[in-house]
Amino acid sequence: MNTSLFELFKIGIGPSSSHTVGPMRAALRFLRELDAQHLLDTVATITIDLYGSLALTGQGHGTDRAILLGLLGESPDTVPLDQIDTMLARIRSAHRLNLMGRREINFDESTQLRFHRDQMYPDAGETTHPNGIRFTVFDGDGNTLAADVFYSIGGGFILSAAEFAAPAASASKREVPYPFSSGAELLELAERRKLTIPEIVLANEVALLHDASITRRIDRIVSPARPGNEAPPDMESLPPQQQVEAAILTLWHSMEQCIERGLKTEGTLPGGLNVRRRAPGLAARAARLDREGRQRDPLAPLDTVTMVAMAVNEENAAGGRVVTAPTNGAAGVIPAIGYYYLHHAAEGLSDAEKREGILRYFLAAAAIGILYKENASISGAEVGCQGEVGVACSMAAGGLVAALNGDSAAIEHAAEIAMEHNLGMTCDPIGGLVQIPCIERNGMGAVKAVNAARLAMHDPGSHKLSLDQIIETMYRTGMDMQSRYKETSLAGLALNIIEC
Repeated sequence: MNTSLFELFKIGIGPSSSHTVGPMRAALRFLRELDAQHLLDTVATITIDLYGSLALTGQGHGTDRAILLGLLGESPDTVPLDQIDTMLARIRSAHRLNLMGRREINFDESTQLRFHRDQMYPDAGETTHPNGIRFTVFDGDGNTLAADVFYSIGGGFILSAAEFAAPAASASKREVPYPFSSGAELLELAERRKLTIPEIVLANEVALLHDASITRRIDRIVSPARPGNEAPPDMESLPPQQQVEAAILTLWHSMEQCIERGLKTEGTLPGGLNVRRRAPGLAARAARLDREGRQRDPLAPLDTVTMVAMAVNEENAAGGRVVTAPTNGAAGVIPAIGYYYLHHAAEGLSDAEKREGILRYFLAAAAIGILYKENASISGAEVGCQGEVGVACSMAAGGLVAALNGDSAAIEHAAEIAMEHNLGMTCDPIGGLVQIPCIERNGMGAVKAVNAARLAMHDPGSHKLSLDQIIETMYRTGMDMQSRYKETSLAGLALNIIEC
């Protein structure tokens, strides 16, 4: 295990973790590395080249905007949303770019930010990851100062070319008390140590507080400077376990804020498809039925699940602040099931019991997400939407079982069932926008998660397929899938919108 819960769940902006959050982080990292080499102040020109899925759907996903913001020195979790348009307009009107707010250079976006739609990978003949970005900087005489390639591998994670080529060498091994690399190991560990899956993950996250990169992530999550985060906890005064729990609850609070915005904000989503926000209308209908005192539809809780998932993804599609879970394109599933747990499944429990349930939910979901991240992929450009909404559905299903105090075997079973019925799902956004079919797909994925959790808990015992087998199957299916069905908008719904 080499991934933290706080790397799977990150606060960022929409509409895409791989096409917005990742490229912004890559641009910022490239400049920070230049600065560390004392080269930033000698830069006269920069070029940015996008390949593969980033080139084909990058404009619909806001990749160009994200890269410019990253070059300005902005980060996805702290960029002021209300100032983004102003910052971009300044660059585009003046044709000047202030690198990290320190080094101002001439910049012609039309010639220096290039979308190579006819080239899949940065280097001809080299098969790497389809989300490739090359940054190159030059001095005043036109000489190359530095260049590097980064890959946005899903969920906002990025790797340099060197890291991608030799992942084992570049990844520093993290020491945790309960390491696991498969579902079978996780179950065996739980049985041998007499621990639940949430307890295992919690102990590992406490140990990771010694990792400076994780503590920085937690600090940014609870930072009072982050917009909308009221009264952050005083982390230094808390014992380690409570620090981890406080950070998880802050992530949940951020999700709740996103849900609230999505349920209230009306209008049309940007991008040209003229997609109307539907979550506010669904919320108004539910509230009206409650006021009229009618007997509620027995399936009304599932309507709520769909409504909340769509509310979050409508916020994401509008470029709002969301939590990757594990990606932006699938950001609605985990919040929807958390909301379902608190408002329906946990009815009658005390606030303290609900708090513990939410913690178990996130910890178990993280365990499952880690297995997908480290053994397969969470990138739609690499394995299709089964790696985004499918993984989120699997995480949420296992997490819901944990929240409801189900045992480890039921958690694993629910996660397996959920992915089994998302296998082969393509990533084919119309117009390269995270709107159709992505918004509804989150609602459907959330409903599947509830069904998978209930089936696993109501039918205990052995099952034929393991989570490990389904993770491997998902990855192999993604590798077999034609690239035009993997976030390129070259096939599927993206190609046939006129016929629809």
